[in-house]
Amino acid sequence: MTAPLGSIDVARSADGLVTVSRETRETRVSVRLLVAGAGQADVRTGIGFYDHLLTSFAHHGLFDLTLRAEGDLEVDEHHSVEDVALVLGAAFAEALGGRAGINRFGEAAVPMDESLATAVVDLGGRPYAVIDLPFRGERVGQLPTQLVEHALESFARTAGATVHLRGAGRNDHHLAEAAFKALARAMRAACEPDPRRTGVASTKGSLG
Repeated sequence: MTAPLGSIDVARSADGLVTVSRETRETRVSVRLLVAGAGQADVRTGIGFYDHLLTSFAHHGLFDLTLRAEGDLEVDEHHSVEDVALVLGAAFAEALGGRAGINRFGEAAVPMDESLATAVVDLGGRPYAVIDLPFRGERVGQLPTQLVEHALESFARTAGATVHLRGAGRNDHHLAEAAFKALARAMRAACEPDPRRTGVASTKGSLG
């Protein structure tokens, strides 16, 4: 079961395009997501490196993503990073619906120079995250590195996904980017239809 998001507007069109928006006193976030897309992204959060990571996520997952966020960056980046991840996860949950006919599981390993990240996901509706990304510094650009783990945990919570993501490297930019690319490719594999599957990939007959 996904975490409550408070006041949130969700819509889904016949062609699978999902629109999710959420507004609080701290942030205003809107997401348009097509899971079976071509990797086209237009992301503006006000945090440059976060935009870069999310754009890379969409590109390598072949997700079409338009994302806008306005937040209280005069306080710090925490609220914006967290709320963007929550709304993006909610968009995936809406797009997947009852999760019938998908592979459910996905995994990927992605290198980036000296860094290597491995992601394994289960879209079975059980939110859990195990993240091990040993960053060396406090920031990459405007993004605090401690918020990378928090963003991934928040995404897993509202997407209804179990995410195991581990990495190693000497360059924090490379490590974070490899992690988002690995997650993207694992999510892509898990979201894709299984042509031999009828119903959900669970002996219980339901997911969530």
